[in-house]
Amino acid sequence: MFDSRHIRTFHAVVDVGTYSGAAALLGYTQPAVTQQMKALERSLGSPLFVRVGRRMRLTEAGETLARHAESILESLSVAEEQVTAIARLRSGTVRLCGFPSANATLVPETLAELAAGHPGIRVDLLDDEPPDSLTRLARGECDVTLAFTYPRPAETVPDDVVEIPLLEDQLTVLMPVGHPQARRRAVRLADFAGERWIVGCARCRTNFLHECAESGFAPDIAFTTDDGLVTQSLVAEGLGVAVVPSLVLSFLRLDRVAGRALQPALRRRISAYVLREHLRIPATALVVDTVREVAERRVGC
Repeated sequence: MFDSRHIRTFHAVVDVGTYSGAAALLGYTQPAVTQQMKALERSLGSPLFVRVGRRMRLTEAGETLARHAESILESLSVAEEQVTAIARLRSGTVRLCGFPSANATLVPETLAELAAGHPGIRVDLLDDEPPDSLTRLARGECDVTLAFTYPRPAETVPDDVVEIPLLEDQLTVLMPVGHPQARRRAVRLADFAGERWIVGCARCRTNFLHECAESGFAPDIAFTTDDGLVTQSLVAEGLGVAVVPSLVLSFLRLDRVAGRALQPALRRRISAYVLREHLRIPATALVVDTVREVAERRVGC
């Protein structure tokens, strides 16, 4: 195994031809240069120089190492520059996995802030629902996961994963604007017991069925889709109603649907998840801090 200091000293000796000259060039003492060259020779198991008069002549092993020394030092220099850039947030790549409504709201704002303040940071965006997104985090397929949980059932986080709560997202009922319940500011789930329903991902469906049972009815589920725009279009055509998070309301694109808050209030918790050790990586910590700031502003609105 090469010691980079020894390679730099060897390269200097080759350039100037003497230990004393290399010592003056590098700011070392001559004995220090001598000791470093002896250590390098021991690690290689071969002499690198023979003395001819006052100058040092390379052995065959020395000539071989000399042919590679400059490229080794250049590679080390490039590596040092790249690592320094990452540490100082001039560059770096973070894989961010989010669920659809977060990727349509929190994530674009986060990426815009990162682009403005840290243009060298690249974020690769992935799309997945929990719990699959958390599985991808555990497998190392992403660095940061945005996911949501419901109060029931209670979920635990593995010891090596850090959960950073972002916001509480209130659930609302999405309905056509002409629906009788659209005249009210808040609605009860039981008010829609006779409706056809559009539901989302498996985790949302489980929570929805639980809340319907608590309200005393079994819903007629007509459609299942994870796509918020598809849900809006189905509702706009009068094909059903849906329980959606407030994040979805922030990107409504149809003027034929209305969202009304549920009473009593139902919420889901949105959090960022990251492996504990990854918080030591500057770019990953920056992404987590930025998405937290974006979420805090939304809460304050």
